[in-house]
Amino acid sequence: MAERTQYVTLGVGDSLFAIPVARVQEILEPQPLARMPRAPADFLGVIDVRGQGVPVTDLRLRLAMQPAEDTLDTRVIVLEVEIDGGRRKVALRADRVFEVAELDDGSLEPPVRMGTRWQADCVAGVGRRNGAFVTVFDLDRLFAMDGEAVGEVAA
Repeated sequence: MAERTQYVTLGVGDSLFAIPVARVQEILEPQPLARMPRAPADFLGVIDVRGQGVPVTDLRLRLAMQPAEDTLDTRVIVLEVEIDGGRRKVALRADRVFEVAELDDGSLEPPVRMGTRWQADCVAGVGRRNGAFVTVFDLDRLFAMDGEAVGEVAA
């Protein structure tokens, strides 16, 4: 029997997303940020994670959604991604984190293609969890979207 991938499921607005659990370093509550001047809108700043400066991206803004204030459910997910040929720690701010889970049938469908105006480069595939669609991110591409590699901040 093939080993099934586990995902951390998270919510942003009404949407359900997932990231491979193997890429998650830790999940934190929001904390004070060091803001960076002239940073892209989705780059919130840098947090301290065990003595290391880690850049934080607002997932809502990265996905061109409306900004939202932090709530009691807001979480910062520290990840390891590949940027410019090297592994780096980065973090995503999400509205909430649900659970570590497997997808219903363990498989992903390819992202929907709708033409040239919409790009699904940051989507590894779409699965289902408890009957709901779950969009699984390709984290390396998510952080390289628009040629703006997040993680270039010196700590």
